[in-house]
Amino acid sequence: MTKKRLDELLVERNLVENTDLAKRLIMAGLVFSEHERLDKPGVKIDPDMPIRIKQKNKSYVSRGGLKLEKAIQQFDLNLEGKTILDIGSSTGGFTDCALQHGAKLSYAIDVGYNQLDWKLRNDKRVVVMERTNFRYVTKDMLNTIPNFASIDVSFISLRLILPVLKYLLDEENDVVALIKPQFEARKEQVGEGGIVREKQVHVEVLEQVIRFAAGENFILHGITYSPITGSQGNVEFLAHFKYLSEQKEKPDIPPFEKVVEQAHQHLVRMEAGR
Repeated sequence: MTKKRLDELLVERNLVENTDLAKRLIMAGLVFSEHERLDKPGVKIDPDMPIRIKQKNKSYVSRGGLKLEKAIQQFDLNLEGKTILDIGSSTGGFTDCALQHGAKLSYAIDVGYNQLDWKLRNDKRVVVMERTNFRYVTKDMLNTIPNFASIDVSFISLRLILPVLKYLLDEENDVVALIKPQFEARKEQVGEGGIVREKQVHVEVLEQVIRFAAGENFILHGITYSPITGSQGNVEFLAHFKYLSEQKEKPDIPPFEKVVEQAHQHLVRMEAGR
């Protein structure tokens, strides 16, 4: 019996709509056989092998939803009944994921226009804030005070986002921030095509961003790598912060070599599966 590619087999069995979505789910570690996880889209398997997709009902309007989903699972976050600030909402992957995990309302904020998916644009739980530069958002622009924030911004550093965000949240609110080294590193550290490849640069970026966040009273509670790369193939990281209006003592900054090494190993596995 001729073996078939895993991503193509998922489509053939009508488990997903297309091979692009199949690849995303496989790379996010959501596809399993009876006994093990299958994490290479190009692996050849028997066409009659049992396959299941973990939480296959949770497909999102964009791959960004897979990033927030990993953060929710990794950091054991509860979004039930929460009001969300989705900073850099774009097509709405984070908002979609948050709503599917029980969020009550999402402020979808983006400096761009006409990017948000039509499904979300017509959802009463979504407040569309297009053409809005988050750096100038104030509490009086929000009818309901948010108690959770997600950040997925491009071409801007988190150093320009966090100082604004702290005035919009209450004590001990959770924040999930996507740390993108290509927008945090120094110009000379970013390689051709806008890609940061060096592990040491990733470590340095994480140290600098987490230290800056602590200075703004956002305390790190967990960090992991994104299950998928950025649009140009960049390794990215997910950080879980809690906002504290006052710090009794200076927080320790943990070493980041381990999570960076894990991220690079994951990247190698992803590339091997293409």
